[in-house]
Amino acid sequence: MFDAVVIGRPAGSIEVPASLPGTLPQDYPLPIIVAIHLHPLYQGNPARFTGSQTAIRIKEVLGKYPIETGNVYTAAANYHLPAEHDKTFALTVDDRVNYACPSIDVLFESAAFVYGESLTGILLSGAANGDGARGLAVIKQSGGLTVVQAPETDQSTAMPQAAVNTGSVDRILQPMILRDILR
Repeated sequence: MFDAVVIGRPAGSIEVPASLPGTLPQDYPLPIIVAIHLHPLYQGNPARFTGSQTAIRIKEVLGKYPIETGNVYTAAANYHLPAEHDKTFALTVDDRVNYACPSIDVLFESAAFVYGESLTGILLSGAANGDGARGLAVIKQSGGLTVVQAPETDQSTAMPQAAVNTGSVDRILQPMILRDILR
């Protein structure tokens, strides 16, 4: 049984993340937390990158928020989105990790410590760095489920391939099958 889902989404990964929460009902039983690589000068609402055609609530985290079921959470550019032990968020403006803020590794590692074996981590392709690979390994070490988009399904294969190379990936899935993992 899982209690939360974390998704790492590089800026170049456009179609897959928007479709992931798209078919979920409003009463979806898990929180979904998405770290999206955003340009440092991006001023818009990052929630638009998770898909607007969904019944589930999409929230941009602006401060200390409780992590609640039935929501998709994102952070603004230049803020990391770590999960806290009391199942809240505490945005940080720490240095970039793997050239990114928010960093996928920061979210994945912190969520692994909070949720342990009841966490699912999903890493999408679309960036030319290894952000998310270390975080997926921590999720795996904590007993959680680790999933990556098949590297060959995108032009930028570095992120999912780096995760696969750690030996910590449970499933490598095609984009169309990825959304089924949330059901």
